[in-house]
Amino acid sequence: MAADEWVRDRDLTREQSFVLGYLQQNPGAIQRDIAEITRTSAASVSSLLQGLERRGLVERRPDATNGRTKTVHATPAGIDLIAGFTDAMVALDDTLLAPLDTDERATLRHLLQKVTAELAPPTR
Repeated sequence: MAADEWVRDRDLTREQSFVLGYLQQNPGAIQRDIAEITRTSAASVSSLLQGLERRGLVERRPDATNGRTKTVHATPAGIDLIAGFTDAMVALDDTLLAPLDTDERATLRHLLQKVTAELAPPTR
C-alpha cells in the first residue's frame, strides 16, 4: 500500500509515524496519553519512544509542575520527517473509501468508533 511505502521510505514503523503525528498535534503529551491513544502498554510506548529518541526525532522533558513526570515532544527533525503524513493518509482514505459516498463514509466511521470504544484495554 502507499501508506506502508510512505512510512518505509522514512525508515519508520506505522506506530512511530502515528506517534510523531500525535506529538506534533499534542506537544507535551505524557506516555500514558500515548499508550491510551495507541491502545498499547506503557512498556511498548517506552520502547517506541526510546527508538525515536535515539534518532533525535522526539525528546522527553521534565514536566514543569511535576518533576517526576516527563512530557514528550517531537523535535523539528521529527516533524520534518513526517511532513506530508496527513496528506498521504487522506489520499489512502480516499482510495480505500472510493466506493462509498459521503453518507456511507460517515456511517462507517461512526460504526468503527462504536466498535473500538468497546475493545478491552491492552494487556501487554
